[in-house]
Amino acid sequence: MTMLKNSLRGVALGALLAVSTVALPSLAAAQSVFTAPERLQEGSVSFASAERGAPVLAGGQVVATGRGFRPGQAVTLLHGQTPLSTGAIVANAEGGFEARLTLPADAAAGNHPIVVVSQAPYNAVLANLKISPNVPLSGESNFRITNSRLTRGLYQTAYSAKRNAVFVTSAVGRPPVRQSELLRLNGDTLAVQARITPAAAPGRTNAAGETSDGGVFAVYGVGVDDAHDTVWVTQSRQNTVAVYRQSDLSLVRQFDPGTVNHARDVVIDETASKAYVSATFQPEIVVFDTNALAVSKRIKIDSTVRGETFSAASLSYDAQARRLYVASNSTNEIAVINTQTDAVENVFKVAGARGVIGVAHDPVTNRIFAAAQGTDNLVILNGADGSVIADTPVGAGALNVAFEPVARRAYVSNFGAGTITVVDVDGRIVANLPAPPTANHVAADGRGNVYAAVKSGWAGDGDDSIQLIRPRR
Repeated sequence: MTMLKNSLRGVALGALLAVSTVALPSLAAAQSVFTAPERLQEGSVSFASAERGAPVLAGGQVVATGRGFRPGQAVTLLHGQTPLSTGAIVANAEGGFEARLTLPADAAAGNHPIVVVSQAPYNAVLANLKISPNVPLSGESNFRITNSRLTRGLYQTAYSAKRNAVFVTSAVGRPPVRQSELLRLNGDTLAVQARITPAAAPGRTNAAGETSDGGVFAVYGVGVDDAHDTVWVTQSRQNTVAVYRQSDLSLVRQFDPGTVNHARDVVIDETASKAYVSATFQPEIVVFDTNALAVSKRIKIDSTVRGETFSAASLSYDAQARRLYVASNSTNEIAVINTQTDAVENVFKVAGARGVIGVAHDPVTNRIFAAAQGTDNLVILNGADGSVIADTPVGAGALNVAFEPVARRAYVSNFGAGTITVVDVDGRIVANLPAPPTANHVAADGRGNVYAAVKSGWAGDGDDSIQLIRPRR
């Protein structure tokens, strides 16, 4: 295998990859200028770490995978005008290829556009090679971390101050999902106090009158309503939500399928007796009356990006500020909703971020924290005008962020890195904690502690776990 001679920031890259295909003659000899271009298909190339489930890091091995080319077609990968291989790569009989490369140790983190040029016939497309920041572990001695393995498919947690309990959702696999649970844990010991499997979900009936298995009403997002002694869950696969009793996890209300499109997050405004649910892939927040257990209104969010549609994803409710913060993973925006009027006050573009997915807020400084899995960073915005205060690389796949109000720090779960990064309100990293292999979700309890849902990853060698992270005082 040939090593890169220079960083991806440089100009002369040298030989990049050793491939399992036969190199063709030079690019210039492969096809004359302005012959017929490709019209029938466009091949694509993706990049991934050679270690399954791991992020692409400087100094690591990367696999370039090509699909959709013509059998025998010559393909060249270029960074700028510099070829990344000593010769062209040849597509196999299925029109694909796989090639390995080793990144230089000083390769810059970020999204690198790679030009994919195919010949005979000619075509060129762009592929994205994302190199994630390698943030070292630090500050673990300043925290007490309790870890409890529970079950497969953990998604989210929510804390009940009334019961000192943590409610946890889990769901395994794709539809029809048959394995799913809602659990209640002791907030200090993480011992399981109660658990239930949701009821069977309706299947689909085809034209012949045959009904398929619908699995169960699998649970994903979770929010606690201590005022009504209930817990709300989202059921993304059936596009709806349900309400359970905190005491025994008995079902209080199952809303009809289709009530909320791909329902993701749910947060509760106990003062106003409202539940807010994000409708993923739609510019919509669905508001429920928690007294009547009924839909009360739908809030539309218009994107500020011309021609694009806001996609409501993660939610964060700030009871002190009386504001709901909504992340849009399709447009890299954060919407701010006044929960006293349910009016959209602002929609801020998150500069320097791709794949914005997590959101939190500090009412003291009025700063908004946006986690972006496409750029592996936490961007801190001024809540008054949306200007960027800090842009902090935190680790591969920054997926979720929670603001802990006692020490006033943001906790970021980095799915790809398997870490939880702790950042102060100015964006300085104060700790980077291990949560291997994949940190999925973080939630603060208001007492100074944070709960993290950690998945077991690609290996599948055991149950997922909940971490209780407590700072040493």
